[in-house]
Amino acid sequence: MAINFKDALGVHADALNVRAERTKVLAANIANESTPGYNARDVDFGAMLQERIDNENGELTLSTDEPMYRVPFHPSADGNTVEIGVEQAAFSQNASDFQTSLTFVNMQLRGLAKVINGQ
Repeated sequence: MAINFKDALGVHADALNVRAERTKVLAANIANESTPGYNARDVDFGAMLQERIDNENGELTLSTDEPMYRVPFHPSADGNTVEIGVEQAAFSQNASDFQTSLTFVNMQLRGLAKVINGQ
């Protein structure tokens, strides 16, 4: 009997992928803090995850993979909308959420290993 890891891991595998994509977007924001005219971007985690779930069920949805632009609290004179404190907080929260999803995946894989070993 084959194990379907997609069913076994549930939404957590998709959550890890979306978190990884968000990490790339937030890292690009931090890297471009001093770039004149750079617009800070972010992704809507919930919408992207829901789209991935809907696509697996065969439903048609609008694409939310395109990052959205962030509106700054205090825009700079050179047109750069990156606010380093906001970006670092978002990056840190995303990293924490990634670790949480990874912990769930590890727990589920340990449970599968116990079942396979007959424990």
